[in-house]
Amino acid sequence: MEHLIPEAWFEPLGSPLLLLISAVALWVLSQGADWLVHGASELAYRSGLPKVIVGATIVSLGTTAPECAVSVMAAWQGNAGLALGNAVGSVIADTALIFGLGALLVPLPADRYVLSRQGWVQFGSAVLLAAICYLMYFLHGDQAVIPRSIGYLFLLLLAAYLAISVHWSRGHGVDAEAVAAVADVAPVPAIDEEPAPRAAPPPTRSFGMIVAGLLLVLVGSRVTIVCVSMLAGRFGVPEVVISATLVAFGTSLPELIVGMTSLRRGHPELLVGNVIGADVLNILFVTGAAAAAKPLPLIYEASLPTVFLWIHLPFMLVTLTYFRLCIFRAVRQGHFARWMGGPLVLTYVIYSVVQFLV
Repeated sequence: MEHLIPEAWFEPLGSPLLLLISAVALWVLSQGADWLVHGASELAYRSGLPKVIVGATIVSLGTTAPECAVSVMAAWQGNAGLALGNAVGSVIADTALIFGLGALLVPLPADRYVLSRQGWVQFGSAVLLAAICYLMYFLHGDQAVIPRSIGYLFLLLLAAYLAISVHWSRGHGVDAEAVAAVADVAPVPAIDEEPAPRAAPPPTRSFGMIVAGLLLVLVGSRVTIVCVSMLAGRFGVPEVVISATLVAFGTSLPELIVGMTSLRRGHPELLVGNVIGADVLNILFVTGAAAAAKPLPLIYEASLPTVFLWIHLPFMLVTLTYFRLCIFRAVRQGHFARWMGGPLVLTYVIYSVVQFLV
């Protein structure tokens, strides 16, 4: 998306015009999220698949595909820091920030089928990536890389994950216990809850809304972040602050808006599925494709030799371990309690502050 909408387009524009464009981009972003969520819910209704499965596959594939393209191009250009940091940082943001905020707002349903299947793939893939990185570092020191063979392995695991997800979805029914538990805890309907469609819409309409909504979300988020970053720079905000906050936050803005829109529309299952699916894809798809394109050095900047190994990876493991512990309790209760979101959001805040300090 950076190459399709370069920052150079906006540099000659005045601050008032940038502010106006930012407002329009936010509206486009919101409209695109509405279309994406509506199309995904229609597809779930027509196909008979639970919304959490649609969120974990189609929606998460759409929101992570641009990140994969960015990481592959970064790897080709020798910027391993962007490729690896983009993938791991997105996992932390999706789980700690987006899921954490969602859990604080409403009790999220705990589908025991997805959480005991795709949920373990989410955790296992993160542990596998961390284990490979630390092993390579201890074996090769500053010359450690994630080789192409590991990238190919991750892509094979991705193909296997997608294939088995299709198999799981065929035998997956709606988790009645989770639905009942959430209904008992939060009987108040969502703000903009959509009524169930009276007739099954044609699949072309559902896919069309998903694709169109995804494009609007990606374009809107890119334009918003570029304009806001430029405005911040013109008002004297240091570049290091912009890169550690706005730019880092911008990579997860599509998932955040889609997640919050799914809650507003009364489809919390889409948020749960999207977070889990996006985490898996960020590791297997984004990292795998980038490493397959070009080996990824773990020590990519002499002045910050161990940021990825001793900050990014530990925060990812802590976040997903806590999330896994929450899953154990949530499956028994049928929902994620609101208090579970607090430590996740706090973790993201600490992670952002640590990046700024480093």
